[in-house]
Amino acid sequence: MSDDDYVYDDATGEWRPASEVAAAAAAARVVVRDAAGNELADGDSVTLIKDLKVKGANQTLKQGTVIRSIRLTDDPQEIDCRHDTIKGLVLRTEFVRKR
Repeated sequence: MSDDDYVYDDATGEWRPASEVAAAAAAARVVVRDAAGNELADGDSVTLIKDLKVKGANQTLKQGTVIRSIRLTDDPQEIDCRHDTIKGLVLRTEFVRKR
């Protein structure tokens, strides 16, 4: 028997080595990329590359607007963020570039 810790895997209902579970999680990690192909992470700042009309807010975010502290979502094509005047803003990654 090895010195590895065991973790209960809810998906399979079995006890598995922690290193095996960590390797599977790393392999399943989804990479989120901006319009230029740069990898995005939680907390990054992005710049808009196009004027965007915001639905429900009657406002347009202009090209070059900086959005700080983004959060990744389950969908690799969308990021969650906040703007000074708009809370709960969700942007498509095809319209942003990492700063």
